[in-house]
Amino acid sequence: MPQVRQRAERQATGTAANWACGRRAGRRGQRAAVWRKCLVGAGLFAASAALALPGSVHAFDASADQSPVVNPSALSPTEALRSGARKYYSGDKAGALTALQYAAENGQPMAAWKLGEMYATGDGVQEDDVKAFEYYSQIVRDHGDDRPDAPDAPFVSSALVALGSYYKNGINGFVPKNAARAKQIFTHAASYFGDADAQFELGRIYQDSSSRLAVRWYNLAAIKGHVGAQALLGETLYNMSTSDTKRARGLMWMTVAREQADEIDTPWINALHERYFGLANEPVRDLARGLADTWIERNRPESVAARQELSQ
Repeated sequence: MPQVRQRAERQATGTAANWACGRRAGRRGQRAAVWRKCLVGAGLFAASAALALPGSVHAFDASADQSPVVNPSALSPTEALRSGARKYYSGDKAGALTALQYAAENGQPMAAWKLGEMYATGDGVQEDDVKAFEYYSQIVRDHGDDRPDAPDAPFVSSALVALGSYYKNGINGFVPKNAARAKQIFTHAASYFGDADAQFELGRIYQDSSSRLAVRWYNLAAIKGHVGAQALLGETLYNMSTSDTKRARGLMWMTVAREQADEIDTPWINALHERYFGLANEPVRDLARGLADTWIERNRPESVAARQELSQ
């Protein structure tokens, strides 16, 4: 089953712009970096869409007035997208499907992306990887060369990662497994768009053949907050290390990942951390704890504040 199916969306209630922010929330270790990146990209998109719709206060606000029935002769593609978002968040996924299909057919990559996610996960529709693949392909075909800072870039990079996963795993009778093609797609998303998920996937690809290349790609994703990359970066660094200082650096990244893991990531990251914590001597453990605390304080101050509040 393609890894894209492992996503379990964690959309924030209220705006369709948040679709991108939760797009891979259930994939292993990929929440923090994706969330921050999407807030920027989707926020710009929402702002521009609001300007494009006279009289709208929040272009994708699900709490706004009831949207009109989708009619190609009455609605623009942007208005159809807006209507689809409202219907989706109100629970009318059948109505959302109609609106989103019209918007996607008329050049809205955000709508095509959401349709791809719906079909990939069976969200309101029968799960269909072929249809998901086609919608993701449409986005890449039409917008694959967009600037990495373009408003729709988060959706383009997400679609690229989804396509890479499909080529990596294949779709029976439709897409044969093609490791070279998957690597090519992940490389484009990782290099051009700086996508943390793609960087993580490349790290996994290089894991067995080149630890140094794996570290390079894991590190790029890890510093963006990608929990899975942090954990595997730590493991790789630990195994490559020839000194306690370097081993502590590896254990530090596994500790950072453990501190940020959610209910889906926790089991495998905890098991990984427990294994290497048991292998490390006490000086390595102490140094790793200090390094991890420093990293989290500098990069995730909200996590520190939340932890302090709970301890009071």
